[in-house]
Amino acid sequence: MVKYFEDKTTFNFNWEQVAQAFWLKYPNPHSNHVLTEDTIQREVRDGKLYSKRLLSKTNRVPKWGERFYNAKSVKIVEESVCDPRERTLVTYTRNIAFTKIMSVTEKVVYVTSKENPAKTVAHRSAWIDSQVFGFSRAISAFGLDRFKKNCSKMVTGFDWVLHTMFPNPNSAHQDFHSLHSTTKTQKIKEAARTASDHVKAQAEHIYQAYSVKN
Repeated sequence: MVKYFEDKTTFNFNWEQVAQAFWLKYPNPHSNHVLTEDTIQREVRDGKLYSKRLLSKTNRVPKWGERFYNAKSVKIVEESVCDPRERTLVTYTRNIAFTKIMSVTEKVVYVTSKENPAKTVAHRSAWIDSQVFGFSRAISAFGLDRFKKNCSKMVTGFDWVLHTMFPNPNSAHQDFHSLHSTTKTQKIKEAARTASDHVKAQAEHIYQAYSVKN
């Protein structure tokens, strides 16, 4: 039985700040469950930044769950599309191991708040499912509860990163609508260069290995 979760978070920072901080949200003191983060693909097409990252997270399970899997970590693929022209950032994440035991798919859309252009709203949706006969309901319920806890940590951690990067978000007003779209795209291109070829190759190897196993 698929468990569905939906939530909305408002950050007191404008969309440009949130889009910049998104790439630097790990590590932070509130997200210790995230172990590693590697960029395996990144390119700019039609003014949009397409990225794929591989994350490793802790995978603690209760005693009853150890009969199904007891891996200490799990690999997560995060794909995203950042559109500075429309001011949207959409992310998709899913685990690429143990998917028959429990699969978690998450979608988050970051957009400018309609009520306050100086704030950003994150619309989050998640689907948790299990194919273990006789235990799918219990495993899905456990996955949903753990997802909610990790989601809370993620929001707190991301907010910490935003406050660290932009300690005075409202001190200086800037009309971002007046910025030329090519300037925004150039900034995104510069951010894309931060991932080295060595890291990309290494992460791609890990990704392919887990994909084959799955």
